[in-house]
Amino acid sequence: MTAPTRLSSAFAKPHPALVTFLTAGDGDTTANLDALVEGGADVIELGMPFTDPMADGPAIQQANIRSLGAGTTTADVLRIATAFRQRHAQVPLILMGYANPMIRRGPEWFASAAKDAGVDGVICVDIPPEEDEALGPALRDAGIAPIRLATPTTDDKRLPVVIDGSEGFLYYVAVAGITGMQQAAIESIRFNVGRIKRATDIPVAVGFGVRTPEQAAEIAAVADGVVVGSALVELVARHGPDAPTAIRELTAALAKSVHSAAKATP
Repeated sequence: MTAPTRLSSAFAKPHPALVTFLTAGDGDTTANLDALVEGGADVIELGMPFTDPMADGPAIQQANIRSLGAGTTTADVLRIATAFRQRHAQVPLILMGYANPMIRRGPEWFASAAKDAGVDGVICVDIPPEEDEALGPALRDAGIAPIRLATPTTDDKRLPVVIDGSEGFLYYVAVAGITGMQQAAIESIRFNVGRIKRATDIPVAVGFGVRTPEQAAEIAAVADGVVVGSALVELVARHGPDAPTAIRELTAALAKSVHSAAKATP
């Protein structure tokens, strides 16, 4: 029997999981991450700033620009992750970003550094499952979950390729587009999450376009987890040094909505 991990434990709770995202190096990341935990986030995604974040909408693009403008490096991201793990021993932490910062020094180097930092999973937006060898084996060897993305255009023929080798959870991108700009109809989300859950036992978390507790509750009723990013990132831009209070309040409202939903069944 496989020993439980921080990620598997987060999705084994009797309620759906709230997955939250912030960009590393944007504002007081330490205080902002702590606010997510205090608000009740079950899993945290830490964005690695990149010069060309093609999957991200304006809010996260601007967060990347602010972070890079402040001089944030991959080493800084790993230091933030290490310090987070020291403060929060049991909260799953995922690095999310793009291939270049992850593989430029070799996938083994990145996987080893992420493991040392206490990272539980990695979402690489621009390495398709067909090119898994670029990073996946190194992550698995280090005990880090490669978390794949599925979209509304992932048909039944391609879905097994996406599922194969994915660990931790599968991130269902609810809209074909960039983050934070629109929300998919709940009927579409229900249909596609059900289709994915019939094909795998991996938990399915839904993101892109989730902004309010009401939206989160609706999605939590049909998924194993709900991902919220842009709405939280916008608070960093809007409130600056006072962002932790606003982040804690929104996270608490989101967590209440998500945690009150019954777990979906295939």
